[in-house]
Amino acid sequence: MDAYTPWSALLFMVLTGVTVLFQLALSLGAPWGEWTLGGRHHGRLPGMWRLVPVVSMVVLAGFIVIVAVDAGFAQPEWPTWTSNLIWLVVGYCALGCIANAATPSRRERRLWLPVVALMLLTSLTVAIT
Repeated sequence: MDAYTPWSALLFMVLTGVTVLFQLALSLGAPWGEWTLGGRHHGRLPGMWRLVPVVSMVVLAGFIVIVAVDAGFAQPEWPTWTSNLIWLVVGYCALGCIANAATPSRRERRLWLPVVALMLLTSLTVAIT
């Protein structure tokens, strides 16, 4: 493990944790629809659209676990298992960068592209070390 791995993992977990909190707020009715899903919903997400942030929370929480284990913060008996799954995290973040760069929502692009780009960089650092 290289010296950057713990810091990269920690930054990934903080950024992803904040994103999970954002998704939780959306699912509970926060009026931030312009900041997600291409900005097509102003104010609160309507009915069934609130399930999208719930699914996102579950996925992102799983990614936090994968990065924490792969970086050696938790469950040392799982490294082989997570050393493969960390690439799923990296791929998801890469796709997230593409999606956030292409979104028609200027707000979403300005907020989430830098966040997801940092998540990509930090997860890649954990993956390759």
